[in-house]
Amino acid sequence: MNDKYEKIIEEYGHDIINNPKYLKQKEFIQHGHTSVYSHEHGVTLYSLKIADKLRLKVDEKSLVRGALLHDYFLYDWHEKHAGHNLHGFTHAKRAMQNASEDYDLNKIEKNMISTHMFPLNLRIPRYKESIVLCLADKIVATKETINRKNKNAK
Repeated sequence: MNDKYEKIIEEYGHDIINNPKYLKQKEFIQHGHTSVYSHEHGVTLYSLKIADKLRLKVDEKSLVRGALLHDYFLYDWHEKHAGHNLHGFTHAKRAMQNASEDYDLNKIEKNMISTHMFPLNLRIPRYKESIVLCLADKIVATKETINRKNKNAK
């Protein structure tokens, strides 16, 4: 089943997932032992699965591209200093700035990236794709956090 979604990700996101700057995200940890790169990939898979299961008519290309870039902030947020101490509140804006500089984004993708932390950030998701991303991101982040805690307990 994942092969179907992997093909969709490759079709619409090949320029993103093969970009050396994007690949640097493998060096940054997101939750537990999961890299930002792996987190974004997992969120993209979940976004496609949710849209499919709910039989939502979404713009698949925008869904993939927005999900792949939702955490494109390009720093290690675990390093505590003035620029990262409010990461949860600020990284969507930073991801949006970086993604806009490196990729040509449409209005759906921009809304997805800038609102994916709703309700922590008060920017409102305006498209089905944005709502799906919010949900998928929270599911994947929760799984990654729980897995980290389970690994630490062993």
